[in-house]
Amino acid sequence: MLAFDVANSVVLRHDEARRIDRFAVDAQLQAFPQAAANFCAERAIFGDVAPVPPDRRPAFIALREATDRYFRDRVLVGGSDGLLAELLDAVAAVLRGSSGATGIDRATAHSVLRLIALPEPERMKICGNCGWLFLDRSKNRSRTWCDMAVCGNRAKASKHYRRRKEENGS
Repeated sequence: MLAFDVANSVVLRHDEARRIDRFAVDAQLQAFPQAAANFCAERAIFGDVAPVPPDRRPAFIALREATDRYFRDRVLVGGSDGLLAELLDAVAAVLRGSSGATGIDRATAHSVLRLIALPEPERMKICGNCGWLFLDRSKNRSRTWCDMAVCGNRAKASKHYRRRKEENGS
């Protein structure tokens, strides 16, 4: 979902020493809409979207942060009304500020609204490896990592290493 892709633009969010905000670099913020159009599950809904104009960036970043706070809290403890109100205020600010053209900020606001109304909120999870938010689309809802190619591979390799070490008695 686009809303989670935007929230996950902060890498290692809870590790101040290693935290990287991809949107702090203007070139990455400008390139994000194209990357989202190529890889996002909602690309069929939005198609091509424009980058966020400089005057609307503060509202977009506020939406990103409110999205992360609310959905992370929803996964961990079920979500609070206060955080939901904050998120809806951020959505409203973005939608009020949009000129009608579909920018990444407006598309993200609509994605957030779809996530809020998701009929199976238990599919929302936090990756056990990197801490990103993701939707578990597996049949049995047992996925614990955001992406098999990165975090899933690391988790499986680590498990294999521990098992081999135990077998060797080390």
